[in-house]
Amino acid sequence: MNIVILCYHRIGGSGIVAYEIGRAMAEEKGHKVHFMGLEPPFRLKNNNNNDSMHFHKVHVNEYPVFDFQPYSLALASQLSTLIQRHDIDVIHSHYALPHAVSALLARDISGRDVKCITTLHGTDITIVGAHPTMINIT
Repeated sequence: MNIVILCYHRIGGSGIVAYEIGRAMAEEKGHKVHFMGLEPPFRLKNNNNNDSMHFHKVHVNEYPVFDFQPYSLALASQLSTLIQRHDIDVIHSHYALPHAVSALLARDISGRDVKCITTLHGTDITIVGAHPTMINIT
């Protein structure tokens, strides 16, 4: 299978869990795993010897009309291209916001029957998911 994992790159639990799941799928199951984000997951930076794991950087342009750059929209747009170019079967998102929302939008844009899986943990549950303004979308 061809799998995309969306995660943050920092040293925290999200990036570590995402990397280890991706590593196991690539090394133990023989899947092609594509990580996508602003930077490679912390552990992927130190493991460049696996041809089954790839990183794709999300490029976020600055737009004067936005106070904050639209990472989720840039991710969805670029992910939809990745879905088509690499015949992606599954998107595994770590965090509902922004990754799962971007995955669903990218799937719609691509027009492909891509399966979307979301792992909720950490701030998705304790902070963002519990906030009254975000509970419905989480």
